[in-house]
Amino acid sequence: MRLSKFPLVFGFPLILGACATAVPGIYTEPKAGFVNISSQVTPAIGKRTAFAETQAENEALQKQVHAMVHRKTISADTAVQVALLNNKGLQASYANVGLSAAEAWQQSTPENPIVSIGILGIGAPELGAYRAIEGLIRSNVLDATTRQQRMAIADANFQQAQLSAVNDTLALANQTRKAWVDAVAAFEAVSYLRRAKATSDAGSELAMRLGETGALNKAGQAREQAFNAELAGQLAQARLNATRSKEALTRLMGLWGTEVDYYVPDALPALPRSVGRVTDIEAKALRNRVDLRIAKLGLEAQAKAFGLTDQTRIVSDLEFIAGFEAEREIEDGETETVTTPQVEVEFAIPIYDTGKARMRKAELSYLQAANVLAEKAVNVRSEARGAETSYHAAYKIARHYRDVLVPLRTTVEEEGLLSYNGMITNTFELLTDVREKLGASLEAANAKREFYMAQADLTAAIYGGGDGGGAGGEGATLAAGGGAGH
Repeated sequence: MRLSKFPLVFGFPLILGACATAVPGIYTEPKAGFVNISSQVTPAIGKRTAFAETQAENEALQKQVHAMVHRKTISADTAVQVALLNNKGLQASYANVGLSAAEAWQQSTPENPIVSIGILGIGAPELGAYRAIEGLIRSNVLDATTRQQRMAIADANFQQAQLSAVNDTLALANQTRKAWVDAVAAFEAVSYLRRAKATSDAGSELAMRLGETGALNKAGQAREQAFNAELAGQLAQARLNATRSKEALTRLMGLWGTEVDYYVPDALPALPRSVGRVTDIEAKALRNRVDLRIAKLGLEAQAKAFGLTDQTRIVSDLEFIAGFEAEREIEDGETETVTTPQVEVEFAIPIYDTGKARMRKAELSYLQAANVLAEKAVNVRSEARGAETSYHAAYKIARHYRDVLVPLRTTVEEEGLLSYNGMITNTFELLTDVREKLGASLEAANAKREFYMAQADLTAAIYGGGDGGGAGGEGATLAAGGGAGH
């Protein structure tokens, strides 16, 4: 009869493990969570992304990227698409989603029971090989009873990792678009400064020749030569800025080797005829901002963690140990085996650590997450309003330069040329008019750049991925006559 007790006692911990729920398939699929990421990215920015896990997938993506950029002039949309397919930092972010899925998978799996077998009295002369065998199996009861709560926390972290990857994707798309705008605007500035330098060279040459004839004093000659020297420095700096801007774009697209042999346009696209207002931009931002949804999931995870801490406040570790001891004895010359079942419960006595400190930490963590979410909601509203204001203001400023200032400077240049032909205006006055017209064109180009930067920030304010900053750095300016800057 004693032997019949062994299967029940030895198998009780296994019954606890059998009560565990099956592992959800969303954690075990090859690219866990990526379909959800892709479905959120495409509607927001109209571009596809990819997660390459094998060498064959990487090679396929490299062929696509090569076809899009090698020795071609790329648009902003092409640059963004290449970055989403080829940026390795983004691939690492997608891999992190897989790690969180694996963690959730791990939490869904019951803890393995621990089996120990002991042989006592080895080599006992009167019994032969051994005197007794002891077998124990240890199972963590608390692991089984708290698995649902831990799975809920792991699932919240898995969802949070997916949203973080979506936000990383949107951020990369926004950074790449702005880097493309920067690069094109930098090359456009170089073209205007090159034309201004050609005009300045003519003025400097004229001043030198007039100085040789005595028609222009040294101060006049030095003034023209100083302006020419300043403009040469500005042109060199503009070329350096253009090279740096293009390299920043190359870095975001993840290009190297022969793939860096690509081109960007010489000028930004013309301004649109009009821009419409975004209705209910605050509501759209609150509904679509990924970072806000991440903060919400963080609060939910803290709430689940608080519940788990409350459940394990008193008993933080509870283990059930069951087994048997089979002891052989010699009685009346016969060997008899006596099997004795064993059951143990092991737990920590909460004499010193009553769990109050852990509960306090859980409460404060939840309060912290709630305040982070509240602050994020306020900031999202503010960023949305600010982005829309900047977008429309940048458009109006760019149109002012294009429709008012540049035409006026063009008129001044044309009238100056007529006066010069009529021997009314001297050569230096005509050159000054040409410089000022080129300066106005450069300012108009800088204003156009600010508009396209604001346009990118507006999209980021609605969907996420923005840097929360302004529209970027300052553009190039032409030096004014006499060496002063605009």
